[in-house]
Amino acid sequence: MKRESVMGRLRGAPEHDAPTEGVGPLLVGRRLISDTQLQDGLAHERATGRPLGVLLVELGMLDERALAEAVTAELGLPLVDLRKATPSVEAVGLLPEAVARALCAIPIKMLDGRVEVAVADPMGDVPRRLEKEMGHSVELVVAPESDIRRAIDGNYRVLIAVDQHVAAFERAESGRRTSQRAAEAPSDAAPVSQVVQLLITQGFHDRASDIHIEPQDERIRVRARIDGALHDMLSLPAAMGPALVSRIKIMANMNIVERRRPQDGQIATEIDGHALDIRVATTATIWGEKAVLRLLDKTRPLYRMADLGMPADTNATFSKLVRSPFGMVICAGPTGSGKTTTLYATLREINDSERNIMTIEDPVEYVFPSINQIQMNEQAGVTFADGLKSILRQDPDVILVGEIRDVETARIAFQSALTGHFVLSSLHATDAPAALHRFLDMGIESFLVASSIVGVVGQRLLRRMCTFCKEPYDPTDEEMAFYEEAEGPAKRKFWHGKGCNFCSDTGYQDRIGIFELLQVTPEMKRLIVGWATQEELQRLAVQQGMRTLREEAISLVRQDVTTISEVIRNLYTF
Repeated sequence: MKRESVMGRLRGAPEHDAPTEGVGPLLVGRRLISDTQLQDGLAHERATGRPLGVLLVELGMLDERALAEAVTAELGLPLVDLRKATPSVEAVGLLPEAVARALCAIPIKMLDGRVEVAVADPMGDVPRRLEKEMGHSVELVVAPESDIRRAIDGNYRVLIAVDQHVAAFERAESGRRTSQRAAEAPSDAAPVSQVVQLLITQGFHDRASDIHIEPQDERIRVRARIDGALHDMLSLPAAMGPALVSRIKIMANMNIVERRRPQDGQIATEIDGHALDIRVATTATIWGEKAVLRLLDKTRPLYRMADLGMPADTNATFSKLVRSPFGMVICAGPTGSGKTTTLYATLREINDSERNIMTIEDPVEYVFPSINQIQMNEQAGVTFADGLKSILRQDPDVILVGEIRDVETARIAFQSALTGHFVLSSLHATDAPAALHRFLDMGIESFLVASSIVGVVGQRLLRRMCTFCKEPYDPTDEEMAFYEEAEGPAKRKFWHGKGCNFCSDTGYQDRIGIFELLQVTPEMKRLIVGWATQEELQRLAVQQGMRTLREEAISLVRQDVTTISEVIRNLYTF
């Protein structure tokens, strides 16, 4: 079989062979797919015009790695495992990032004047273009396309350019001190402005939810929160701190003169074609101002209820609760536990043309075309309480209060729920029973809490084990003691992520939610009115079928989705 026909069928080149030739018969011959699956794949290829190999992978008929192995065996090229093969900085530096993405190729290492390059498609003019760009002869190896994309994201670090901007900043500072000129706000072209842009770009590439810029005694520490855990990004000179924060304040329309009081702001920008909304918060520390940037990709698709990670029975019960004609449903959890994501998924579930849905948020994170959303603005006098009062005059059916922070907002929300509206909101609390007590502690009357709330969802986010470096291991004594205390089922083998290139050696990639759903039944209402303890509320909820956060987390350990250590790190309510 000719190489051209194999890769042509795989990558969608013009087809000159009979339909029985190409990569399909090769896969059938290796018993990777059946004749029936091949015919289904060819039908999709004719209908869509997309490559057969890619379609077979997307249809779930074929593993991407098995496809790469079959093609490399036919072409006589080696297959490289990019989970273990770490591209060298020297080799990566030879190929511009834009070209690497265009050709789906990444240099691996130098070999006596030649460069070993991993490619997804070794045919056509790819070798010639690689040699022209790098100025070296190339030796091709093959890897699955998705693996190469991940390797490109992990090895082309925009922060490499930071050093030159830091050096330029230090030269400019030295000249400013010599000439004793007054300090000026950094312009768009200033080195410090370039550093801020690089930090935001790298944070976006790394899937960071937050970037922390923290002044210390002799340096500025920059960290990124990825999948719920903070990781060091880089260290900057201490002298750069004030200018860095000033630049961020200018971008967020904040007061750059005021350095003692906390401030909040918002930045709208675009990275790689993605609209990015950045919430900025600054506060004074003993070493200077600290800034935290929360990144939100506005082009990211909203989750559906079924994608949240709720077990099927919990999801079914929750879906019934959120279709109540009136009452209140609360999402409870600490900061960063996914409460807003759950609320938006709920709105997506219940949104229809027969309902007037209105929200008051701080800020509006996702825009729904068919929902009336209000942005909180304290400077303009629009608080949660004031916004909620105005919403009640707009004939709403469903009201979303982004967060209940004070007694006044809570009281209006409860009255709204009692007067025929359905109210959704979030609350900072450790778990579902604690959320009920939080309202009582605020001073809300127990009969109002019992009469208004129909359900409370307590939730957390746990990091998923990396599937690329997953391997068996022996848990520590502490981990086993926790697992046994949590009444985890007997397991013959425990797994964890060893750490690889795809997970930045953390052993984890992405996150999954765990949920506990407390329904306010007549028996629960009697306990609430009687100011029962959190333990009594939880005991009754468990008796009525609620699975606790700990039980849900241990279930994920049993399914090898996460690890015992991750449960211990995140779940502090037992």
